[in-house]
Amino acid sequence: MSCRNLPIAALLFALPLAVQAAEPGTDETDGVGALWINPGFYAYHFQRDRHLNNRASGFGAEYQYSRTVAFTAGGYHNSNWGYSNYLGGYWRPLRLGPLRLGAVFGSVNGYPGTRHGGWFPAVLPTASVEYGRIGLNVFYIPSYQNSINGSITFQLKFRLF
Repeated sequence: MSCRNLPIAALLFALPLAVQAAEPGTDETDGVGALWINPGFYAYHFQRDRHLNNRASGFGAEYQYSRTVAFTAGGYHNSNWGYSNYLGGYWRPLRLGPLRLGAVFGSVNGYPGTRHGGWFPAVLPTASVEYGRIGLNVFYIPSYQNSINGSITFQLKFRLF
């Protein structure tokens, strides 16, 4: 990770510590069993001088297993103009009103500079907000050597049920 991005990473990791982990609302199900789909991602890359793909279109799904755990899988056109797949799980234990804070743990492929395009593990801080049938996931992706292009990434999602 570049030193330039270190303050952003520190803030995103420290923010959940400052938020009370209260479970708002009286609905005990709180979205449990919801299935969301998404059309991919939009990435704001930190390396503005590179010719990177900001519109990472694709298709993915997210299943809300419990109030804090969800599973996700999908594929998208990545920053390097190739295609990537992902598989993982969200853990979002902290809340600030409708905002859920935590991390996504998983595996991604399709980046030629990382394991020659093969699968590699990833852990990313994430924030999610949902309102009715529309939601947004936001991820911080740190730059890593010359193989991962850092970004703040946005994923619009739509609830099926």
